[in-house]
Amino acid sequence: MAQGRPRQRRLTQGRLAPGKRTGSGLGTAFLGLLGYVTVSVVCGVLVAGLVVPGIAAAGVAGRNSITFFNQLPSALTVDPPSQSTKVLTADGKLVATFYAENRVKVGLDQMSPYIKDAIVAVEDRRFYEHAGVDPQGILRALSSNLSGGGRQGASTLTQQYVANVVTESLVSSDRGDEVIRSGQKTVGDKLREMKLAIELEKKYTKDQILEGYLNIVFFNRDAYGIEAASRYFFSTTAKDLTLPQAALLAGVVNSPSFYDPAVHPENALQRRDEVLARMLSQGKIMQAEYNAAVATGVDLKITPGNQGCAGATMAPYFCDYVSHLILNNPAYGVDLASRQKKLYRGGLTITTTLDSRLQKVAQVQVDATAGANPDKWGASLVSVAPGSGKILAMAQNTVFLPQPGKFDTQLNFNVDSKDADGNDLNGAGGFQPGSTMKPFTFAEWLNAGKPLTARVDASRRSYPLGFRWKSSCGKVLGAYSTAQRRAGLDATDDLQNNDAGYYRPMAIDYGLYNSINTATFATAAQLDFCNIQKMVDAVGLHSGLDNAPINMHQLGNLLGAIGVAPLHLANAYATFANDGTYCTPVAITKVTDTTGQSFPAETTDCRGAVKAEVARGVNSVLQDVLKRGSGVWIKPKVHTQFPVAAKTGTSNNNGATWVVGYTSGIATASFFGDALEGQKRPGQNVTINGQFYKGIDGYMLAGPQWANYMLQAAGSYPAAPFPAPPASMTRQQVPSPPGWIPRQPFPQPPGWMTRQPCPAGC
Repeated sequence: MAQGRPRQRRLTQGRLAPGKRTGSGLGTAFLGLLGYVTVSVVCGVLVAGLVVPGIAAAGVAGRNSITFFNQLPSALTVDPPSQSTKVLTADGKLVATFYAENRVKVGLDQMSPYIKDAIVAVEDRRFYEHAGVDPQGILRALSSNLSGGGRQGASTLTQQYVANVVTESLVSSDRGDEVIRSGQKTVGDKLREMKLAIELEKKYTKDQILEGYLNIVFFNRDAYGIEAASRYFFSTTAKDLTLPQAALLAGVVNSPSFYDPAVHPENALQRRDEVLARMLSQGKIMQAEYNAAVATGVDLKITPGNQGCAGATMAPYFCDYVSHLILNNPAYGVDLASRQKKLYRGGLTITTTLDSRLQKVAQVQVDATAGANPDKWGASLVSVAPGSGKILAMAQNTVFLPQPGKFDTQLNFNVDSKDADGNDLNGAGGFQPGSTMKPFTFAEWLNAGKPLTARVDASRRSYPLGFRWKSSCGKVLGAYSTAQRRAGLDATDDLQNNDAGYYRPMAIDYGLYNSINTATFATAAQLDFCNIQKMVDAVGLHSGLDNAPINMHQLGNLLGAIGVAPLHLANAYATFANDGTYCTPVAITKVTDTTGQSFPAETTDCRGAVKAEVARGVNSVLQDVLKRGSGVWIKPKVHTQFPVAAKTGTSNNNGATWVVGYTSGIATASFFGDALEGQKRPGQNVTINGQFYKGIDGYMLAGPQWANYMLQAAGSYPAAPFPAPPASMTRQQVPSPPGWIPRQPFPQPPGWMTRQPCPAGC
C-alpha cells in the first residue's frame, strides 16, 4: 500500500528508499510501540465516528471521541485542478501551451483500463469496498511496520485525493507555504483527512473519485495527471497506454523522484514489476499478460514539456502578442496576478486568427532574407485580412530565447510597444515608415476633390520658416531651407529626392508611384494639414512607442519620420483594399475553458474611414508602383499573377526599408532594417547575405521578401480586381517625358536575391 502523502511537486529531501529502515533495534521498537498507540487512538476515534449512527455509544471516552470526530470539518470544495491553456491557429493547429502545472484533464473513459486497474492494485486494493477509509488497511500497515515486514502506508485513494485537492487549492491560491507534508501530519491532520474522505465518498461515486485522482496526481514536474504523464514519458495518450506502461506510471506516484524512469530506470522497473505482480495476484491480468509485460524494458519516448511562447511550435511572437492581449484584459481577472492565474492554470482554449499555411511561408521568407545574419539585421512580415482585420501571419527572423549563432530577442518587431491603455505589448515600438506614408497625403488630395493626374510643382525644394502652409486647427512645424540653416535658424537643408532629375513639374500620380519627396510636399502645400491629420487618424496609424497620434503638422511626418508598427501599417493599407472601410486588428476569435464557458474574445469592428472613390483612386495609382514606379525592380513579379497594389519606403539613413502591398484579400507589410534598440544604425555600405549594398532601398530586400511571400499567400484569399476610380479622378494621363525610364537609385539586385527560398529551408 502507498504512503499516505499527497503526490505533489515538492518532494521531501533526503527521502529514504521505500522499505529501507534505520536506527538501533531498541529505538525502532520504541518508535514502533509509540506508533502502535497513536494509530490505535486514531482507529478508535475513527471506528467510533463510523459506528455512532448505528449504535449507542457507551462511556465518556467514547462520547468524547465521537464528539471530536463529528466536529471536524466535513466539507471539501473540489475545484478543477490547474489545467494547461492551449493557443490554436484558426485552422486548429497548436501554437503553444501555457501551464503552471502541465495537466490535461481527461475522463475515465479516456484512460486505458490498465492504468485504472494498476493504480487500484498498488495503491488501494480495497478501493471499491471501503467508504473512504480502510480500517483493515490501517491495522495491516501497523502490523507490517511493527513486525519488520516493511514500511506500509494506510491512506486510501480517496484520502490521497483529498490531500491532493487540499494541496492544489493552497498552491493555486499562492499559499503553498501552508501545505502540510506527509511526514509533518499530526493525528489531528490525519483524522481531518479521514473525515473529509468519508464525506467525499457520500458525494461522489468511486469512478468519479478515481477519475479525479488520476487527473490531479503528480508524476513529474512536467507531468501532472495521467494524460500529461502519458504524453511526457511515452509520447502517447492515457487511453492508449499499454499494460507495462500503465504499470510503470502507477508505480511512479508512490515516490516520483525515486521511481522516475528517466533518472532511475532500475528503480522504476522494480516498482513496475511489483505493480504487475499485484495485478496478477488480484486477478486483474492473466499470467500470459504478466509474463509479456515483465519481459519488456522501460522503453521511454520522452516528449519534453514546452511551456509558453518560448516553446511555441510556430509563431512565438504572435503567441506573445496573444498572451499580452489576455493579460491586459480585465475580463480575465481584476489584476495581473489573477489574469496570469487564468492563463496558466485556467485550462483555456484560445482560438486565434493565425493561418498556419501563411505563417509557415512567412517564416521561411524572413529567415532567408538576411541569411546567417551576424550583424543582426531585422526582417519581418505581417498580414491582415481586409474586411475583418484578422491577423493571418506574423513572423520575424529572430529566436525567442538565446541560441548560439542566432539573433535573439523577445521584442516583437510587428507590434506596438504599448496598447491604447498604456499596457505593455512587448513590441519594438515601430520603425520609420519612410515613403509608405505618402499615400495618405495623396488620399487626402483625392478626398478634397482633386484629380489624380493634376500637375504639381515638384521642382520646389525650399520650404522655409514662414512658408504659408494651410491649417485650420494648428501650426505646421519644421522647415527645409539650406539658407536659413546656414543663417543659424531652426531649419534643415533643402528637401532632397532620392534621385536627380525629378525636380520638375509632374503629374501627382506620377510623383506618388515614383515616390518623389518634392511631389508629396507640393501636394501637401495645397491641402489643409488638419484634413491630412484626419486621414492618417482614420486609417488607424499612430506612434508605435506610446500609441499617440502621429502629428501630421510636423513636416517630417509627411515622409514617415516617426516609428509605426508593421501591423498597423499593413492594416492601414488594408483599408484601401477594403474600399475605404477600416477594421481594427483582431488576433483572438474564441476563448473557452474546459467546462465550455466562453470568455471575451475580439470581434471584427469596422467603420467607414475613407470614401470608396478615394480608396479606389489610391489603389489605381499604387498598382503602378510595381509596373513602372519605385517597385519596378522587385522580383518576382507579383502583379502578373494577381491584381496587387504596393508602396516602397526607405528611411533617411536607409536603416528602415519597406514594401507594403495588398490584394483585395490580404495586406502585408514587409520590413527589413535595423531593429536593435535605438534603431539608429544606417543601412549604408553594408554586406547582407553575402551581398554588398551602398545603401539599402525598399525594393532590394523587403521587396523580394514581400513578393515571394505574396506569390504563395495571396492565392489562399480572394484576389479580385480593384474597382476603378470614378472618371472625374482620371482625366487624361500626362505622358512621360522623352527618354523616361523608371527610377533606379542603385543597380538592379542580382538574381540570387530574388530567388524563392526552398520550402524546406535548405
